[in-house]
Amino acid sequence: MKKFFSIMILCISILSFAQVKVPFTGYRSFDIMEGYSGTGTPHYYLDVKKNGDVFFGYVQVNQANGKETTEEINAGKYGANKVMKVHFKKFGETFFVKFDKNKIFMTDEKGNIQNLEGCCSSSESMDKETCTCESGLYE
Repeated sequence: MKKFFSIMILCISILSFAQVKVPFTGYRSFDIMEGYSGTGTPHYYLDVKKNGDVFFGYVQVNQANGKETTEEINAGKYGANKVMKVHFKKFGETFFVKFDKNKIFMTDEKGNIQNLEGCCSSSESMDKETCTCESGLYE
C-alpha cells in the first residue's frame, strides 16, 4: 500500500511540473481595432505565463480629463489554435481571439478570423469596406 501511494504522489508531482508549450512568455501589446488618432482607443495587451495562463488587459486614458482606466482578466490556459474568450466587465466588451508567436486574430466563437470595418486603419478605411482583424504582437 505504501508503494502505491508513493507511486501516486510521484505521478502527481511529475504532472504538476509539466510545462505547457506556449509560443512565448511575457507581455505583448496589440491593436486589432485600429481606431483613429485622438479617440482614446484602449491599448490592449496579453501576458502569457510560463504555466500557460493567459491574461488579457487594456489601458485607456480619457483624453478630456486624463483619467486612466485599466482592467486585466485571466482567459484560461494557452492552446495552439485555441479560441479564447475575452470579457472585460468595465466596458461590457466581449471578443474572441487566437494567437501564435507573432500575431493575434479576432475570431468568432468557432475560430473563423473576422473581417470588419473597425479593423481598418484610417488610411485603409478610404480604400476598403472591411479588413482582416489581426495585429502583430509587440514587445
